[in-house]
Parts: sequence; structure tokens; C-alpha cells
Amino acid sequence: MLLVIESIVTCFVLLIVCVVGIANGPAGLVCFYEKEVQDRVVELGLTTKDRIKRNKGIAFLALMVPLLILVPCMVYQVNGASDFKSAAFQMAVIYVVSGLFDRIFIDWYWVTKTKAWIIPGTEDLMPYVYGKTMVMKWSSTVIGFPVMAVIIAWIVSLFS
Repeated sequence: MLLVIESIVTCFVLLIVCVVGIANGPAGLVCFYEKEVQDRVVELGLTTKDRIKRNKGIAFLALMVPLLILVPCMVYQVNGASDFKSAAFQMAVIYVVSGLFDRIFIDWYWVTKTKAWIIPGTEDLMPYVYGKTMVMKWSSTVIGFPVMAVIIAWIVSLFS
């Protein structure tokens, strides 16, 4: 049951980052879109290349810090994981659930099926994320996150 709650907490963190990121319009998180879209948004005067770069850094930190700190803390401190195998498994579950939430709810539903993320003047470039980027996102969800869980559990086990 704790894993379910912790997975929901991690999904909620991701959702909050997205809500805050697009609070002043979807151009705020154009850093997650393909380069053509980013270039068009700059051309339209809705943002600048520097702002895109800055927002990408902020979004990266806002997403990675909880994944690298919050999730291991929940697994070790709240769940009481004490061995490599159970910690790696629990973190992998939380990471994959949050990744699936990102791929299915945020990328597929919220971004492509609602108007919340549409940037006026770029509709001809939709979908905003496709091809190689989408393959990389799915690969990171089903392969990268479990590997990250194993690496973190291994590093923690070295100091335990």
C-alpha cells in the first residue's frame, strides 16, 4: 500500500512541476518540445533561447531532485528497506509508475488531447513531441528508471 501512495506522491510532484511550468502559458515549458517548436516560439516572440535554456535547467532540477532524493528517502526511511534487492525493487516501481503517468497522462492525454499545452502559432507543428524524442522518453521510462533504481540502491548499499 505504501508503494501506491508513494507512487502517487511522485506523480503529484511531476504534475505540480508541469502546472507551475505552464502557469503563464505553455511556452513556459517549450523546452520539452521539439527544436522546430522552440524555434517558432522564439520567432513569435513568446520566449527567448536563453529563457528556454533556463527553464530547461529549472525543470530538470525540479524533476530530478525529487527522483534522486525523495524516492530513496521514502523507500529507506518510510518503508524501512534495508537490503539492496527490496530497495531497488521499490524504487523501480515508484519510478516506473511516475514515468507511465508522465507518458500516458501528461504526454499523451494532457499535451495532445487538451488545449492546455497548445502554443498559438505552432499548431501546424503538432504533435509537439514525436519520433526519436518519444522513443527516448519511453526508453527512459521502461529501461532507464529501473536502471537508476538499481544504481541508487547499489550506491546506498555500499554505505550501509
